[in-house]
Amino acid sequence: MKALNLEGTEDTPRIILDKSTNSFELSGRALPEDAAEFFQPVLDWLDEYNNDANPQTPFIFKLEYFNTASSKLILDILSKLEDIEGSSVDWYFHEDDEDMEEAGEEFSELVDVPFEFKTY
Repeated sequence: MKALNLEGTEDTPRIILDKSTNSFELSGRALPEDAAEFFQPVLDWLDEYNNDANPQTPFIFKLEYFNTASSKLILDILSKLEDIEGSSVDWYFHEDDEDMEEAGEEFSELVDVPFEFKTY
């Protein structure tokens, strides 16, 4: 399965989805002009990955900021992780960023995926 590796920009997050190295990460800022279009390859990749997933899928979210449109797509990603057996979420937030911590807590209540909260 081909890895999805997108470099982050000022408005889009870095995305690493690599089954061979068991690396799954979304980091940086998520303010894409068209969030649905930007995140569609991620959702498609996760659908394909779910057909032959690794025993463990530790997904790292290390976002500095995301807009409202991106929050809906982040929830869609988390919903896909619900269907992938062995998936978990490491939700990173800057120790001073209560908003990002709260966002992670809210997401964790909406999906049935184990969350671990970590500061950096």
